[in-house]
Formats: sequence, C-alpha cells, structure tokens
Amino acid sequence: MDLADLAGRTALVTGAGDVGAFIANALARHGAGAVAVVDLDRERAEAVAAEVEAEGALGLAIEADLTDPTSPQEILRRVESSGRSIDILVNNAGIPPDYFSGERALLPFLETRPEDWQPLLRLNLEAILHLTHALVGPMVERHWGRVISIVSDSARTGDRNMAVYAASKGGTSAFMRSLASEVGRSGVTVNCVSLGTIWRSPEEPSEEDLRRAARDYPLGRYGTREDVASMVTFLASDAAAWITGQVYGVNGGYTYGL
Repeated sequence: MDLADLAGRTALVTGAGDVGAFIANALARHGAGAVAVVDLDRERAEAVAAEVEAEGALGLAIEADLTDPTSPQEILRRVESSGRSIDILVNNAGIPPDYFSGERALLPFLETRPEDWQPLLRLNLEAILHLTHALVGPMVERHWGRVISIVSDSARTGDRNMAVYAASKGGTSAFMRSLASEVGRSGVTVNCVSLGTIWRSPEEPSEEDLRRAARDYPLGRYGTREDVASMVTFLASDAAAWITGQVYGVNGGYTYGL
C-alpha cells in the first residue's frame, strides 16, 4: 500500500527546471491523475510534461510568466479546459540567491541596489501571492486542497549575503502560516518545505565538496532532488491530512526546528 497515494488528484507545479521536474514526476509516480507544469520556457515545460505522461499521468505544459499578475487566471483556464480542477499547488519556481551580477555571485546587502531586489521579490514572493490567491478559492469550495511552497533555510539562519533572498523566502513562509489558519476549516492544508543546499550538478561531488558537506551537514552530504520530491509528495497526500502551517526542513540537519 502506498501511503502517499495521490488518488488521481490534479497537481500544478511551477518551475520545470531541476527540482520542479523531480517533483512533477514524483507526483505522477504516486498516483496523480494529471500534473500541470508551468514555466517561462515552453520547451522545458513540454519536456517535463512528456516525462509525466511516461509515468502514466496526464501532463500539461503551460508557458507563463508568473511575475505577470494576470497569468494565474490564464493558467487556471488552461487546466480547467482539460476537464480538471487543481487539487495540489506546488510553488516551486524562484530566483536563486546568487542571481546578482553577471558572475552570479552572492553580494552583501549594501552592495546591491533597490532595482536588484525587485526580480527576487516579484517571483519568490509576489508571484506566489497571486497564484495562490487564484487557485485556493476553488479548493476551499471543494473542501480539499494542498498548497506547498518551496522556501529556504536562509530565511531561518541569517546567512550572510542573502538578505533580500532570505526576505522573499521568509515572507512566503509567513504568508503560508497565516493562510493555513484561514483555510484549514475547509480541508485545505498549507505547508512549506525549507531547503538546505541541494546538489544539482550532473557531476559527482568533488572531494572538497564532500568535505564541505560533512562540515556543514550532520548527515554528511548535500540534499538531492529526490529528497525534496519525497517530502512534497508526502505533504500532498492524505497521509499528511492533519499537518498544516508547518515549515519542514529538508536540509540534512543544517538547521533544527521545534
């Protein structure tokens, strides 16, 4: 028996690259009837939708700019035109903390400019507000739903050179906790998955990478995309029906929570 059986539910995952692809495939593998994949890159969304189809679920590729406040209604229309209603929302798309400058370097807050902050805040926080606002209402009406947002341990640790990124992720966590209090009586759960360093390279970690992981993480390794997908799948299932308003660290013990 699969405790994380998603029983034909329809999921929507934002961000088709990297972690998002693993989440979409895991949801399909655990019984989701359909998975809509939203990405700014149409080809990337289509590639993941094809993988979802190979897992036996309906795959829907949706090209959309999530920073456009009008995009959620079009996304909703596209899914509903397939005869489906969204049961599970996974807010995964986001800009990483090192997007500043051409070298993609982490920068101290005082070396950033106000115009640098806006892309982070628009995608990592405001886009989540807009999309969740559009999709949760129907969940409330149907008395079942799951909202899961991917956040970061940087919002909990005060790591240097990530101030605006941490603010965007911390804002999402606070929003999700408040929303959980508002919609819980309607059978909708709302949770966050807070990530440590996830190893994304196709190459194996070097000896230096392994030493760094052993120093920073009690479990002695970096996270994998499968680690993230497993937690999201659990929170999306009926096995997590009495869990809401929580921030779960998938972080190898980098931080601990009470």
